[in-house]
Amino acid sequence: MKVTLYRDETGFDELAPEWDALLRQSRADTIFMTLMWQTVWWRHLGEGELRILAVRGDDGALVGLAPLFRIMHDGAGVLGTVGCVDVSDYLDWIAREGQEEPVLAALLDTLGNEMAHEWDELSLCNIPDSSSGLELIPRLAQARGWQVTRSIDDVAPLFRLPESWEAYEQMLRGKARREMRRKLRKAGPFSGIEWYIVGSEHELEAEVDAFVDLLIKSHPEKADFMDERNRAFFHAVGRATFDAGQLQLAFLTMNGQRIGAYMNFLYRDRVLVYNSGLDPAAYRLSPGIILMAHLIRHAIEEQKHAVFDFLRGDEPYKYRLGGTDTHVHRLRIKRD
Repeated sequence: MKVTLYRDETGFDELAPEWDALLRQSRADTIFMTLMWQTVWWRHLGEGELRILAVRGDDGALVGLAPLFRIMHDGAGVLGTVGCVDVSDYLDWIAREGQEEPVLAALLDTLGNEMAHEWDELSLCNIPDSSSGLELIPRLAQARGWQVTRSIDDVAPLFRLPESWEAYEQMLRGKARREMRRKLRKAGPFSGIEWYIVGSEHELEAEVDAFVDLLIKSHPEKADFMDERNRAFFHAVGRATFDAGQLQLAFLTMNGQRIGAYMNFLYRDRVLVYNSGLDPAAYRLSPGIILMAHLIRHAIEEQKHAVFDFLRGDEPYKYRLGGTDTHVHRLRIKRD
């Protein structure tokens, strides 16, 4: 196998015709590893120096990718996966399914030889349970005499969508089921509460701005998070996913005033619950739960997706709505 190292954004451009096709043939296939997400993240939030490793088989076909960036921390060189950490929920190295071990071995060989002078630590975040690299990378790294630490970064609750809304309600615990029914009754036809998903009839930039404003209102930590760089990132991701048919930007309104919103992504068989914005003045109405209930019912009725994925975080509402934990992990690898 041959490994090519790209040290700037020309790597994204040169690999563009093959990137997503390889991703679809791998176990790393999430929206956060698409070429779109990786380039948008790098251009808006990236720091340090870009390092993209591309692996080709003997026939010249692309079989592996490790999009990395290099920073200096306390005098040590650290390599991380592009997208790490806050706004990209699942990250991984990409390897064609069935060829994971030779691809990962080739990547580690390059890191240990040609790139050995560039790093002291690999810090690979948000690796999902399903990743083949969770077991292979530590084994291959230890075989090279490197030190490996594996830890859980976070939980990522999700559930499989049932065939009907009635079946979904039966999934919920008794108290959660009763509370949802009560809240939906209060938000009935004469309450002034309505909801919608942003479509081609809306002005996307204005809708994303409205979402960001609600997000900022939600909590002081979210307000601190939403600086100009992150606002630009949300706009860029919103536009890119909308154009690709992968954005589900939904709002709950009361008498025409937006009181709740979710920015979700639709990717392969999953609805990905990415972020939310809620008006504190409307908290007593539980706008987040009401809007989420509508989105779950919508997903069940459409029958286009199999999994409702709440992504990273252990917020209580995720479990009240049926989520069960999966995990994302971190691998830290150091050379003696």
